[in-house]
Amino acid sequence: MPVRPRYMESSRRPPRRRRRGRTLRPRAPRRRRSVLPFVVLAVVVAGGVAAAVLILTHQSRVRAERSVVDRFARAWERRDYRAMYGQLDAATRRRVSEPAFARAYRRAGATATIAALRTSKANRRGGSWSLPVSVRTQAFGTLRGRVTLPVHGDPPRIAWTAPLVFPGLRRGERLRRIVQAPRRAPLVARDGQPLADRDGFPSALGSQLGIVGTLGRPSGAQLGALTAAGFPSDTLVGTSGLERTLDAQLRGRAGGRLLAGRRVLASTRAVPSPPVHASIDPHLQSAASSALGGKFGGVAVVEPGTGEILALSGIALDGLQPPGSTFKIMTLTGSLEAGIVNLRSTFPVQTGANVEGRFVANANHESCGGDLTESFAKSCNSVFAPMGVRLGARRLVNVAERFGFNSPPVPGVATAKESTLPNAASVAKAAETGVTAFGQGRVLATPLQMAWVGSTIADGGQRPRLTLLHGGQPHLVRVTTPRVAALVKRLMLAVVNGSGATGTAAAISGVQVAGKTGTAELGGGQPNDAWFVAFAPAGAPKLAVGVLVVHGGFGGDTAAPIAHDVLTAGLGR
Repeated sequence: MPVRPRYMESSRRPPRRRRRGRTLRPRAPRRRRSVLPFVVLAVVVAGGVAAAVLILTHQSRVRAERSVVDRFARAWERRDYRAMYGQLDAATRRRVSEPAFARAYRRAGATATIAALRTSKANRRGGSWSLPVSVRTQAFGTLRGRVTLPVHGDPPRIAWTAPLVFPGLRRGERLRRIVQAPRRAPLVARDGQPLADRDGFPSALGSQLGIVGTLGRPSGAQLGALTAAGFPSDTLVGTSGLERTLDAQLRGRAGGRLLAGRRVLASTRAVPSPPVHASIDPHLQSAASSALGGKFGGVAVVEPGTGEILALSGIALDGLQPPGSTFKIMTLTGSLEAGIVNLRSTFPVQTGANVEGRFVANANHESCGGDLTESFAKSCNSVFAPMGVRLGARRLVNVAERFGFNSPPVPGVATAKESTLPNAASVAKAAETGVTAFGQGRVLATPLQMAWVGSTIADGGQRPRLTLLHGGQPHLVRVTTPRVAALVKRLMLAVVNGSGATGTAAAISGVQVAGKTGTAELGGGQPNDAWFVAFAPAGAPKLAVGVLVVHGGFGGDTAAPIAHDVLTAGLGR
């Protein structure tokens, strides 16, 4: 019988081999590692990168689309139709020209009487963007809605359609309106006396004052303003006088319906204005007209501190003429501010002065000079032309503009002409600056403007916003310091009350009157224009007056007596 190995009898484990005192087991076969986890990981990483790329691409696309929508929206707010058109796709541009595109938006704006438009942040919905729009209109209040802007292409652009001209408009609908005007408001004077009824017919007082004006059919800019406010084009409007000046207040607010096809987007009712209180004082208006008489010129009366226009006679609103030496009020103001002169300053007595080779003569070639008060009271061109040169064109123009030159005098009143002087660069030469300093050259002013200048000094250097409405909140702008205004007032008192002064004809017994004469040379053999600016009582001014008599000669002879009569009537003297 064969003999089995002993290890098979005693154990199933293989025998251990000993090497140098240690027992060794036989090596197990080496297992092969699986590559599947690595393959899975690679796929996951690759998929994540692809997803990340897609996300980044999508985000980039969204940003590009939003940029297009934002540019379109900002341009719409500015009514910059060219910039809006620049955000449209090629297909839209082939279909709609830029002029036709702009006309569509202008037509919608006119129909809806849009005054202002604002947009908010757009939201992306699929391939389009929903843009919130708020539209403030003159006739229908504020409307809010959305427009949907389809955006596509690379780079992204807007696929425009006609309904996008107004929020809430649908395909195939046309924006239109049905409007009506309320009955016109009656016009009353400052003291409540009737001047014109609801149909524009003047009362007996209104006819007597000759300032009410008439009604008629609108045309030109007036027609454009009327329809833009939502009124029917056949609405009667003021064509002259206060009826025209205060037309916007007298006609009230139009009403009607704004339609998208047959759908009503908005509706309002016509609202008439309550009686409109003009700032005109009937007593002063009558006094101004009587004082001017048959002379060709203008008289304006302003209440210092409020800017209410109390009287307007003749060409007070639109009679632009060189203001002559009344402009020296502003030259003096600027020179006192700059420290060029003070009350102790003295000047040579002479008949004129050479300014850059040009001889500037005093009125009638009289000799004058002395201290600052006497030089102003006698209106010495020989003093103020060189003073203007020292002040300089830039500061001279600046001070005049602070007093209201180169600005509309009465907001919203187109018939009130703007008084002007050239910019500093145009009068930079010494001779030009010199003649500008005493109201000649290319300086033009109305009687209303010079009454405005007088009221500014009267109120301590505060320029009021002029108005033809009574009872509003005054709006004042600081023009110069109270100290400088007080010094100018002091010198204006000397014009009326000083010995040998030019404005003594405006003096009123028992009342301190401050004033300034002006005599403007027109050239060409024409008689001079006569000017006078005054306010009273100087201690607590109630009235400021500007007077112009065209071809009237000397201001102290012709214009000052008119100012005297108006101030006397207004102060109850």
